[in-house]
Amino acid sequence: MFRRTAGQVFATLVRFVGDFDVAEDALQDATVAAMETWPSHGVPDNPGAWLTTVARRKAVDRLRREARRGEKQQAALDRAPPDDEGTVEEVDESAVADDQLRLMFTCCHPALALEAQVALTLRTLGGLSTTEVARAFLVAEATMAKRLTRAKHKIRAAGIPFRVPPDHLLPDRLPGVLAVVYLIFTEGYASTTSDPLIRRELCAEAIRLGRLLAALMPDEPEVQGLLALMLLHDARRSARLDEAGDLVLLDLQDRSRWNRSEIDEGVALLESALRRASAGGRGPGPYVLQAAIAAVHDEAESAAEVDWDEIVGLYDALARVAPGPVVALNRAVAVAMARGAAAGLAELESSGAGEALSDHHRYHAVRADLLARVGRKAESADAYRRALSLATSPAERRYLIRRLTDVAGQSR
Repeated sequence: MFRRTAGQVFATLVRFVGDFDVAEDALQDATVAAMETWPSHGVPDNPGAWLTTVARRKAVDRLRREARRGEKQQAALDRAPPDDEGTVEEVDESAVADDQLRLMFTCCHPALALEAQVALTLRTLGGLSTTEVARAFLVAEATMAKRLTRAKHKIRAAGIPFRVPPDHLLPDRLPGVLAVVYLIFTEGYASTTSDPLIRRELCAEAIRLGRLLAALMPDEPEVQGLLALMLLHDARRSARLDEAGDLVLLDLQDRSRWNRSEIDEGVALLESALRRASAGGRGPGPYVLQAAIAAVHDEAESAAEVDWDEIVGLYDALARVAPGPVVALNRAVAVAMARGAAAGLAELESSGAGEALSDHHRYHAVRADLLARVGRKAESADAYRRALSLATSPAERRYLIRRLTDVAGQSR
């Protein structure tokens, strides 16, 4: 609850004081106050309103103590409500949504590097810790902390406005915003650090932000595509783990546990996105194509009925609009399912993905699986050991240990 509410409160505080650092300090002070007060007095009826009220008062106190402040901060002081500790201010929910959208586009301003845009929004709106953001980028925590500090300073120094950009600028600003939302979702869907593997609150937050964007930009197919992609994946969430919290692979999942309403909504959004992309003469973009791949899985009655040839064709299209090693890796898996493990292994080893993903556990896990399926057990065991040395998720590590034990036993 704190994570989701913190992003909402932070967005409102930034609008109020116009400064990331003041807002962050005030939110931290309010969080400490909540931890001291709520256990004895109970959680208030509206925790978000409580945190917003307390954080605004903390921000005002901080600004009054500081000798130097800018025009925005002085305006915040002028608008500050009377200091009544017993009163919780009303919160306008539509204003909160607007604040979050403003913050998303502020964090994703083109004056910032794309990685800084994603990292800052994950930290502020997604509520991820600096450690979690660092893991998402595969960098050290200290490196990420410096990157976040530089991004905040650049926003202040460049005078980047806290607003949703005008319509003619929205298309240029969109890729960074969509990347942010999808990274929040993927961290929730396959957490790099936590056990259990799935962090439902992050998945829900990403979908919520996706819905906000879809409402703001209803004619943009990539926005609809991203929301469809997240819904189609989220529909399988409850079947991804067994009772022990261990990973269940897609082809072994109980499809009766998949969320049909999310699948229906995702497919409807995908069909709408495809129509809009076609009408616009642009063709489907990367999120629409990934949603189409997810829909092929979700609409199959069983794992045996998945149309892998169609999925290979969709990955071919995806590789044309968004080439990269991860797409190559996933295409190799699809080729293996459609044409056999030997074909998939050959595709993987000729794709060049190995060099780019040499430090990513999933590349080695996929290669290990394909090697095992073609009978090269000893090489498979070595690849599983390499994957295990790189994996950080406890659930994925348990899965890799099971696979390594099986393959190593067969290679003797």
